[in-house]
Amino acid sequence: MASHYTIILIFSVSIAATASTLLSDGLKNDLFPEILRDVAVARLYELGKVSDADGYLERTFLSPASIRAGNLIRTWMEDAGLTTWMDGLGNVHGRIQPPNASKKALLLGSHLDTVVDAGMFDGALGIISAISALKVLNVTGRSRNLKHPVEVIAFCDEEGVRFQSTFLGSAAIAGVLPVSTLQIPDKSGLTVQNVLRENLIDTTEENLSQLKYDADSVLGYVEVHIEQGPVLESVGLPLAVVKGIAGQTRIKLTVRGSQGHAGTVPMSMRQDPMVAAAELIVSLESLCKRPQDYISSNGPDGQCNAFSIKSLSGSLVCTVGEISTWPSASNVIPGQVTFTIDIRTIDDIGREAIIYELSNQMDTICDRRSVSCIMERKHDANAVSCDAGLNSQLKSAAYAAIKRMTGEDIGDVPVLMSGAGHDAMAMSHLTKIGMLFVRCRGGISHSPEEHVLEDDVWAAGLAIHAFLDTNL
Repeated sequence: MASHYTIILIFSVSIAATASTLLSDGLKNDLFPEILRDVAVARLYELGKVSDADGYLERTFLSPASIRAGNLIRTWMEDAGLTTWMDGLGNVHGRIQPPNASKKALLLGSHLDTVVDAGMFDGALGIISAISALKVLNVTGRSRNLKHPVEVIAFCDEEGVRFQSTFLGSAAIAGVLPVSTLQIPDKSGLTVQNVLRENLIDTTEENLSQLKYDADSVLGYVEVHIEQGPVLESVGLPLAVVKGIAGQTRIKLTVRGSQGHAGTVPMSMRQDPMVAAAELIVSLESLCKRPQDYISSNGPDGQCNAFSIKSLSGSLVCTVGEISTWPSASNVIPGQVTFTIDIRTIDDIGREAIIYELSNQMDTICDRRSVSCIMERKHDANAVSCDAGLNSQLKSAAYAAIKRMTGEDIGDVPVLMSGAGHDAMAMSHLTKIGMLFVRCRGGISHSPEEHVLEDDVWAAGLAIHAFLDTNL
């Protein structure tokens, strides 16, 4: 009798285990881990090895590594069932055109270029997540039901490292890239147009406008990107919706003095651009740490309102990232010092007020030190807001993705501002935009320490898949 019950017990456990396995496999298959996590992560690491440098990651506009990366991305697009091409500025496109779909296409994308000594997730995660989500739609046959074409774009240049001009690829597609950009030189003297021709791309000032997309042919633009900040890690969630992107100004400041012998020119008689530059940099730091102390009654339009001052205090960041001197010798008082300034805030009026005050401080310091100072604005981008409708859809998709993965009700998906610039800023001139942020370890980016958990890569791909499947 005891043995009879034992047999029944074992049989019951076996049935329960089988049912559990079937349920688990069904859930696992519904989450597509092989495509959205395993393959996506492997591709991120493979792309992270495509570099122009030995020992660190560097891919700049149309460099040899950039071309190799673009070709690799095209093979992944084709593997997902997309029709691919490269346009006249080096952007890589992959498009799915369902039968009977509307002419208006949803654009997805991010950038394939990197900074110097970069991490492997910045830009790449957005491209690979989009490709992976479309592959799932193709594998499941759901792509035939799409009401709109979907196009993934790997933009050729967002970081602006080589030519100090950001958003080359996305600005061309949005129709806001000045034709003069083609004549901007890099440090070796090669212009953008020279580099294009080296790669057998014949884009001229006359045909540059042909790269612009017709606004009536675009439904919207969605970008997935690592947060590049610590908020998601602090709240313990993998995804957030982006409310908007801070405006940005890049400045080149040149200080010229009197070059001389380090041992023979008395300190009281020097016109040293190095110490003037140092004072300017420290002055900039004070201005950006405590803007309320400087701009309450200043600015290009007179009085800054209370909202601008408050928003500046919460979002303003200023960075000097590059300094060069001439002739750069230890025993020579330099004749010239050049440095860059990067100013970002969500408030465009406040950003102009900061630049106005910086210009005043520059005049005062340079006059007192008997040196000349020239301020050149190299890049300006106003703050942009993401579309409320797209954000609502992305928020629902992110919530669904996280709940399906964890089985838990996470409450509300966070909504964040972006202090970093993205291709979405340029694309906002063409169409409505939406963005998702993905958690990155320690908030570290633009560094080889940049890292995203494999399950967070999975969550990003699953969210984009849910967004496409539900809304298109």
